[in-house]
Amino acid sequence: MPLFWRIFLLNALVLIAATALLLGPVTVSTPVLLTEAAVLTVGLAAMLVANALLLRVGLAPLQRLTRAMTTIDLLRPGQRPAVGGQGEVAELITTFNTMVDRLEEERATSSARVLSAEEAERRRVAQELHDEVGQTLTAVLLELERVAGQAPPGLREEVRQVQETTRAGLDEVRRIARLLRPGVLDELGLASALKSLATGFGGRWLSVRHRLDADLPPLGREAELVLYRVAQEGLTNVARHARARHAEIVLRRTGAGVELCVRDDGHGTGDAAEGAGIRGMRERALLVGAGLSLVLGPGGGTEVRLTVPVPTPVHDPDRNGRS
Repeated sequence: MPLFWRIFLLNALVLIAATALLLGPVTVSTPVLLTEAAVLTVGLAAMLVANALLLRVGLAPLQRLTRAMTTIDLLRPGQRPAVGGQGEVAELITTFNTMVDRLEEERATSSARVLSAEEAERRRVAQELHDEVGQTLTAVLLELERVAGQAPPGLREEVRQVQETTRAGLDEVRRIARLLRPGVLDELGLASALKSLATGFGGRWLSVRHRLDADLPPLGREAELVLYRVAQEGLTNVARHARARHAEIVLRRTGAGVELCVRDDGHGTGDAAEGAGIRGMRERALLVGAGLSLVLGPGGGTEVRLTVPVPTPVHDPDRNGRS
């Protein structure tokens, strides 16, 4: 029965019962007797309790739907309120779930376009840094080398200092270009790219280790890029915010695919809200159907865990031939 008619019929029963009491043999004296007051009080309480119970039962699915509306996150797909109730209530919850399905699909599609455009822009900027700025600084270094050879002794040391400054700038440009578009990922694969990433973030105040399984299943280019970018963003957060002394990258094979862990011994995230970096990692994880979680690390810091599923190849007996 629709919610409207259930509420209407209950209220109608309450009004009919009240009218029957007024028209029946029950009378109210002036002043009101104690027994009369007790009968009226019990009748009123019974009607209120019945009305409240029906409203509670009928509106409970709507309350669950309200909680789902306030807590659902499109970056954590799969969260749906259970369809309950009858009539319009069940139809409303089903319509809401369908709407969330559509929003998650549209969010994933738009995120894929944005991230694809972002990677293309990274590639373009990295190429320009390498070809334009890098070559210009290399030419400046060669010219400074020539000038240093012809400069008088009093000026030669100053030219050497300018050389070192220019060389440091060239190294920084190359480092930024590698971060923007890791050529080692395309040339040598994911394992080498993660090792290079760990080396690049390691320094005087932060030690970064890596443990990478050798028998990883075959991964697509997009999945490898997602794994690399999540590891990069995780180490960036460690270097900027965690105040950690040690960090570790772990890439291991699981039963359903591969799992990436980036952990540190810093002070953790606490109750801080997720920033743009973490939400960006979640968006990248959605591109390959991966799951991303942030948990407390074994050393008291934070552990970013990315689980990437790898489809199991379908066995086709026709390809193996017949005896």
